Amino acid sequence: MSKALLLIDIQKEYFKNGALELVNPVAASENAQKLLEHFRKENNTVIHVQHISPEGVPFFIPGTEGVEIHENVKPLAGEKVITKQFPNSFRGTDLLEYLQSKNITELVIAGMMTHMCIDAGTRAAFDFGFECAVIGDACATRDLQINGQNVKAADVHNAFLAALEFSYSKILTTADYLRS
Repeated sequence: MSKALLLIDIQKEYFKNGALELVNPVAASENAQKLLEHFRKENNTVIHVQHISPEGVPFFIPGTEGVEIHENVKPLAGEKVITKQFPNSFRGTDLLEYLQSKNITELVIAGMMTHMCIDAGTRAAFDFGFECAVIGDACATRDLQINGQNVKAADVHNAFLAALEFSYSKILTTADYLRS
């Protein structure tokens, strides 16, 4: 079984002073960094996904600092970087073809935002036949609102991970994954 690390949207826009600041993005990025170091040491495939917004969207604007991948997980020369414009990392990108070309069957997924791009990418990966493991403490999200009610980031995060674990993915901590 060939595996790859899929780091989704760990970009400066989600950190302090970014247009879409998340809750605890630094801790999530530090766990993603541990995964990245492990995959590099093991010579396994690493794929960075970078969201770039179409014109007129007020965040992830090409050429701005916010669109840059965070220094904790900066790509090395030779590591695949896929740019996307939709929550699903497969939509409108060459991600599926790239994974197939590398005979990847298992994806380890981390990144930003749990309720949006992690959810969409994981569900799509499962539908394409990949075995998925989402590393929950290497992901982050934000508080949301619905019908005038506030939903805390921790509740959003846990609800989406619980939904993914039901049939789409294993949900692990960084420590548990690195021990396996």
